[in-house]
Amino acid sequence: QLSFVESGGGLVQPGGSLTLSCVASGFSLDYYHIGWFRQAPGKEREGVSCLSSGDSSNSADSVKGRFTISRDNVANTVYLQMNSLKPEDTAVYYCGAVHVTRSSWPVVSSCAPDKYGYWGQGTQVTVSS
Repeated sequence: QLSFVESGGGLVQPGGSLTLSCVASGFSLDYYHIGWFRQAPGKEREGVSCLSSGDSSNSADSVKGRFTISRDNVANTVYLQMNSLKPEDTAVYYCGAVHVTRSSWPVVSSCAPDKYGYWGQGTQVTVSS
């Protein structure tokens, strides 16, 4: 079964930092566009940052300059470095992926959740004083 296992979430004060990790299970990241997504209570899942197989990236305006997505294809892991966290960043964070042959980067660069799959269980991030 193809899926992600997310980790690294927790409780952090406003202005703090966290690094989320996401290990791919059952497939190699080499041939996938990947992304981090989040879902706050009562809201729809939204794209945070997405990264193409060729390392082009796109991020939501709300996190630009604060969050950085990266990948380690040897470790089959995706990371999200989150700095200057705000209470509105509180959500469950998920990884998603789409195979490069199923959709081109221009199509998935918008980081729309409905274009991605292989969801894990998510990791909770709570930003609060």
